[in-house]
Parts: sequence; C-alpha cells; structure tokens
Amino acid sequence: MSAAKPLRVMWLLNHSTLRQFEVQQLSSLGAVQIYTPKIFPYDEANLSASVTFALDESLSLSASDIALLNAQDWYGEPAPAAWDIANAHFDLVFIGFFPRQILSACRHFKGAIVLRIFGLGGEETYSSLIRQLGGAILQHAIRKVSKRFWFGMGYDHLSDCEVASIKERATYMPVGLNVESISDQWQGQDKVILFVCPRIASSTYYHRIYKNFKEAFDGLAYRIGGAQPIGFNDPNILGFVSPKRYAELMQQCRVMFYHSQEPNHIHYHPFEAIRAGLPLVFMACGMLDRMGGRSLPGRCQTLAEARRKIARILADDWDLIEQIRLSQTVLLDAMRAQHCEPAWHAGFARVVSGLQTWRSQQASRPQAKRRKRVAVILPTGYRGGSLRGALALAKALHAGSCQWGEDADVVFAHLDDPATYPDEAFAVLPDTISRRPFHWKMLSAAEALRAMRYAGWQNWEPSADRYIVPDDGMQQMIDCDLWLIVSDRLSYPVLPVKPLVLMVYDYLQRYEDLLSHGADTPFLAAARSAEKVMVTTEFTYRDALQYAGIDPRKVSKMPMLAPEFPIQLNAFSNAQEQDSFFTWTTNAAPQKNHRNAAEALQIYYEELDGKWDCKVTGVNTKELLTIPTPHLQAMAEVFERSQQLRLRVKWMGELPNAQYRRHVSQARFLWHAGRVDNGTFSVIEAACLSVPSLSSDYPAMQEINAQFSLNLAWMNPNSPRDMAEQLKRMESDALARRNNLPGEVLLRAQQSETLARLYWQEVRTCL
Repeated sequence: MSAAKPLRVMWLLNHSTLRQFEVQQLSSLGAVQIYTPKIFPYDEANLSASVTFALDESLSLSASDIALLNAQDWYGEPAPAAWDIANAHFDLVFIGFFPRQILSACRHFKGAIVLRIFGLGGEETYSSLIRQLGGAILQHAIRKVSKRFWFGMGYDHLSDCEVASIKERATYMPVGLNVESISDQWQGQDKVILFVCPRIASSTYYHRIYKNFKEAFDGLAYRIGGAQPIGFNDPNILGFVSPKRYAELMQQCRVMFYHSQEPNHIHYHPFEAIRAGLPLVFMACGMLDRMGGRSLPGRCQTLAEARRKIARILADDWDLIEQIRLSQTVLLDAMRAQHCEPAWHAGFARVVSGLQTWRSQQASRPQAKRRKRVAVILPTGYRGGSLRGALALAKALHAGSCQWGEDADVVFAHLDDPATYPDEAFAVLPDTISRRPFHWKMLSAAEALRAMRYAGWQNWEPSADRYIVPDDGMQQMIDCDLWLIVSDRLSYPVLPVKPLVLMVYDYLQRYEDLLSHGADTPFLAAARSAEKVMVTTEFTYRDALQYAGIDPRKVSKMPMLAPEFPIQLNAFSNAQEQDSFFTWTTNAAPQKNHRNAAEALQIYYEELDGKWDCKVTGVNTKELLTIPTPHLQAMAEVFERSQQLRLRVKWMGELPNAQYRRHVSQARFLWHAGRVDNGTFSVIEAACLSVPSLSSDYPAMQEINAQFSLNLAWMNPNSPRDMAEQLKRMESDALARRNNLPGEVLLRAQQSETLARLYWQEVRTCL
C-alpha cells in the first residue's frame, strides 16, 4: 500500500458475474494486482462459478509462487506455504460465506479480511448461521481478528437484523452489474415463460418453488433454466446451458418470471433479463421493491395477477410488453457502476484505513509472543495402555512444538483421584510438562451462557440443558489455548470456551455389547461438534465416518504413537525348560475375549499337551475369576471344570512398570487374545525386549504390525481350536520369531520423538 508495494487483493471467489463487476471496481480503487482462485468445490453452492487465468499476468510474483497459489483449494485449508505467499504479497482478501474458508483466512491471513455477504432467506441471520455452521470455533476465530475483519454487505440494509458485533464491522460494497446499455436485440419470438430454478431434485427449497410455479402457470408454455445436479423428469427443464445458449434464451423467450419475495436476497438473472431487454414479471414485497420496482407494470401482488399479465404477454399484448420493457430499466440503476462507485470507494477506504491503523498499532507495540498452551485431558479414569498412550501424546506435542520452533507449554490433566492416579503413574512425564488433577463441573444452560458471556462470546447461545467444564481449582483451564481430550467419553457437551480436539481410539460399541442402546449418543455428538478428531487406524477412521457420522474434513488419521518403551534387545531370559511360560496381557473389558481364550488354553493343555505355563498380567487380572459379569463368569466356568487350567495358569495382577518389563523379558512370547479394539501396545513393548507375540488377527493389529514391523504370529480369535493350535505352534516357532523382530533402528523410527512433528502439525492448525 505504497509506491514500493502497490495494493494487492486476493478475491477468493469464483462467481462469474460477480467477479466481472467486482474486479473492475477493485481495479478502479487502486488494486493494481488481483488474484483469483483456480479451484472451487463442484457442488450446489457453486453452480454459477468459473475460473479465469487472465489476472495472473498482472501479478508481480514468481511463476513458482503463482503456480503454488493456483494449486490450492482456497475454500478449504490451503498449504501453509500458500498463506506465507499471501501474507508476503497481499493486503486484502475477499472471501465468501464458506465456513472453512472463513476459518482458514482468520487463522492464517495477516491483512484485512472482507466477508462478502449478499443476504439470506427468511428470518435467517449471519450471526445465527456462523453459530450453526461453525460453532464456537468459527466465532472465536472471527473475534480474534475482529479489527481486521469486515462484513462486506452487498446491500446496505443487510446489517439491520444482525447483532451489534456484525453491525460494527459492516461496510457497504454494493452488488453491481456491468450495464453499458440496454440491448435492442430482444425479439421474443418464442412464446414461452423463461423461469430460472436450479436444483429441483436435490433441494426441497427449489422443489417447492418449482411446484408452486407449475401450479400457478399450468397450461402455459415454459422453459426452466438452472443447473440440475440430479436429473428431473420434465422435458421443459433445460438444465445448465452455455453462455451463448443463455443469451439466445434471453433474446427469444417472450417473458421472464421472477418468483422471489425475499426481503434480503435477490438473484442475478432478473437483472440480466432486463439488460437483455426481456420483459420481467415479478412478485411484490421482495428486493426489487427496494430497488425501484414498487410502481412498475411488471410487479404483481399475487400469482393470479402474474398469470394474467403473462398470459397477455404470450397472447401478443405488445402495449403491455413495451410498458414493462421501457419502465423496468430503472431496476438497473442501483446496479450500474457509476451508482456503485461512491459506496465502493467509501467502503473500501474504510477497510484500507482500518488495516493501516492496525498495522501501525502492531508496529508500535512490543512483540512479546505468549507461548501457546495445550491441555491434554483424560476425561475418565483410564489406566494401563490408555494412560500410557495419553502420556505419549502429551510428550509428542511438547517435542513437536519445539521441532516446529513454536515451543508450547503442555498441561497433562487427569481426574483428581489419587487411588487411580498415584504420583508414580506419572514418573515418565518430564518436568517440562505440568500435571493438573481436575474434576468435571456441571453447568446449567443459564450458567453456561453466563460463563460464555464473561469469556467474551457475545453471540453464543446454549443448545443443550447441561454443559461440563474441567475444574482444576484455578481457572477451569481457561489459561490453555486448546483442549485435547483423549477419547470421546463425554456424557455432556464440553463448554466450547476453547477449541476442542478429540483423540478417538476406537468405536468398540459398534462391535461389542458394551453400552445400552443410545448410551453413546453424547459421545458421538461430542466428536461431531469437535473441531478435529484424530484417529490412529484406518479401521477407526472408517468407523468415525460411517458409524459416528463425523464430517470427513474433521477426521485426521495419525501414525500410532506408542509409549517410549526401553529398548533392551538382549533381555531374553535363558530360563530352564520346566520354568518356561508365555504371558497373557489382558483386563476385564468384554472385548478381551476371555471365554474363547480360556477354552483355547484348555485345549492347549489337555489335548495338545502344552509345555509352557501361562502367566496373566494386567489391570484387575487377579480378580478376573471372581468378577460377577457374564463374560468373566463364562471364563470362570471353563476354569472350574479344568484342573489343568487351574494348575498351569498363574494370575499375576497389575505389575509396576519395571517389574512388568522384567516379567515379559523372561517370557517365551506374549499372547494377545482380544477380539477387537484399537490394538494393544503390549506387542510393541514385548518387541523392545526381544520377545515375539502371538496376536488375534483383526484390522487394528494388522496396522500395528505393519507400522512397527513386528512380524506377529496370528490366530483366529473366534476359534478356540485355532487359538490353541497356534499356541502349540509357538513352542517351536518362538525362537525363530525372536530373530525376526525389528531392530533398534526400526523401533526408534516409530518413537514419539520421531512422530512428534506430525502431531504438532495437526494440532497447531486448531490454535
């Protein structure tokens, strides 16, 4: 915005008619270089979109920079390098009402952001739409850049129905149309009504408009334009037509009917008809009334009146035709460039002046940058592998932020329950990560609203009766910039005062009878409302889409992050044959397949003359035979009828980490008998101790096997016979499989330090 750096604008929209007018306006206001996107979503929101490369020639950017910009989907999440170019070269960005585009621009662009708004139907407002489509995340993003964010109104009254925060940031940049002169080429030889109605089969809104049109003008000839993504059985529907064919229709059709009575929104095609000289019959009480149409002969109070006028026009009432044609040009006055230029000049100047003021203020302030702080939250009393995985995640985020050069503080939060979480459970947590016990605090809708207002969320409204917040005894973790909750086990919505990310490891309830019908509804709702959901297997990724119904754009598949197990590849014990055993790691969860495992052990010992004892470890394993749940009672019944099982199976219980590793290192192999879950890290820990594993064959374990190069032995968890036979086979194969385990280089390549950068890269986009 100086002689050394001319004003540059990114106009990140693809509407063909709008672009033609607005690029001309921007150029006349001093925007000597304008960039437009080359990729747009091929969906129903972009039926009037197109691409042009013509403006690229004026850009004083390198060919490689332009190519990078052109390769981006500016409606989604462009690459960081593309935003770097945008920030280096452009001052303003114009965007449309696409939530992901708004969010990305707010997070990454350092100049002025102008959201073009053109009005909504019915009583809908932009403040409510932002809340509905983007939730607290989008509201927060807009609020963070509020001094650089503008609502660029296409019509000057659009802010009348909006909240104060939008009114304050609204600036008028009128919608226009290039109207050099009214065409005298109209002939009207085709005695039909031209009616524009897209998406008839795919939109209930437009289907209702089509139905009303058919009923009102039954018996009159018509043609319907507008793209139809899904075909509709009406020979008079033309669908999408080329610009040349559209011009021919404007020239030859006898009359156009425009149905809309919306007070805040209007389409382009009635103005294009007037420009072409085509008579326009339209309904009263809509936007055309505001633009000078109240006394025009083409205006109609009722559909019956519209039918009468159109019937006269089709019957060659040339007096009426000429009255309409000569009078309707007044509707173009508000669209003409010379009318729009003063408002554009004032609105644009306000945006540029605001940006200059903001930049001056930033330049005069000390640039002390506060470190970001991320809370990793365990929402319930997880132990064992779940706890170790959460700790590994916290360590990875801290390491990843350092690798990015964005050193962040990481807080590890867990329930305030010393019995479940003694201090020694966090021995692996480095001093650089703080630990906070907390409990969930329940808020009523009224309390939630008050809390959000105090936090600055003036437009937020509760949609549930109850909310929860993590109460750490200080500030409910408000000092953290993001809450990453490890699992979706949230019985109530979390108050969205901070961006929320979930790490979801599995949807076991889809496969196991773990929950009563509908009990997981709040869990699924939590995942759908989160800004991002991270998963670690393709298996869970598919469940997140198909079962949980999460927007695929929110779901990120990450590499599995195993705890940093000590690598002691020579720890294998040379125990005597009679002391040999394998270890079965399990817990009380139903998916651990206890009955089949017990029957497999019975076959192994009683029919196959199994040589090695089985030692059972894991949370609550000492009590498994006495816990009165159906699946464990079924296992206990197998033990009751088998003396061999009672003699050969030893219940070790939950062992401290060091003792557990010593125990596993002395085992011939590790046995994982579960039926389905997100996989177990115990097979990785065993490999770090030079101990092979025999595992149930299911998708998540296959993915663990591939990522960590474990060379697992497999068995069918649904067949006790096969499980027993594979146990027997391990007597001869275990030593060979030990020699095929991954070496130290492969194991270290999958440690959290190596994968940390990927995790921070994913989380930082939500900060």
